[in-house]
Amino acid sequence: MSGHVHAHPPHELTEPEEEKPVGRRERMLELITVLLLSLTTLLTAWSGYQAAKWGGEQSAKFSDSDFLRGEAQRQLTKAGQQRIDDLLQFDGWLTARENADPEYEKLYRERFRDEFLPAFRAWLALKPFENRTVPGPLELPEYRLAATERAAEFDRRAKEANNEALAAKQHDDDYILSTVFFAAVLFFAGISLRLDWAPLRIVVVALATVALVGGAVFVATLPIAP
Repeated sequence: MSGHVHAHPPHELTEPEEEKPVGRRERMLELITVLLLSLTTLLTAWSGYQAAKWGGEQSAKFSDSDFLRGEAQRQLTKAGQQRIDDLLQFDGWLTARENADPEYEKLYRERFRDEFLPAFRAWLALKPFENRTVPGPLELPEYRLAATERAAEFDRRAKEANNEALAAKQHDDDYILSTVFFAAVLFFAGISLRLDWAPLRIVVVALATVALVGGAVFVATLPIAP
């Protein structure tokens, strides 16, 4: 009994399966997806760049604030030393006067600092030896120390730099937050390319578009780093 021979044509000779033609809607969805991916990549890079710059600004302002607070403390220390010196010289002058020692009275008088003299003169004008209720010259409003005023100015600038650092930190966080929108765009746009069911693909592309627009609007409201 002879066997039956089944002849199979070579694979190269078989007719290729016809590819399904790509419709205009699919082409449009692909174009939109590519645009979404491109814009998202640019916006993500911009947000990362701005976050890095604001991070640098934050560090610089915190550093400035620390330096200025240190300067304020040094000026306060200097003012305290000057106040003690003024008090010692005044007490010496007062003791010499009470002891009727004009030589030492003159000596201490010559040691008075220029900043102390206005308060001393104002104190004498109040006739303190006749009116014992008159406060000491260091308690009068005429007694002003430049070091104290400089300390206040340094402290004001330190607070200002600290507030600017906190604002920079907030801007840094906001730019980082914007990348969450763009990550959603990349996710939705990426999976849309693998979907065959057109209605679902349209929905996913629409979600990516909404996320991109929302992220772009949010970034547009943020300040640009100096």
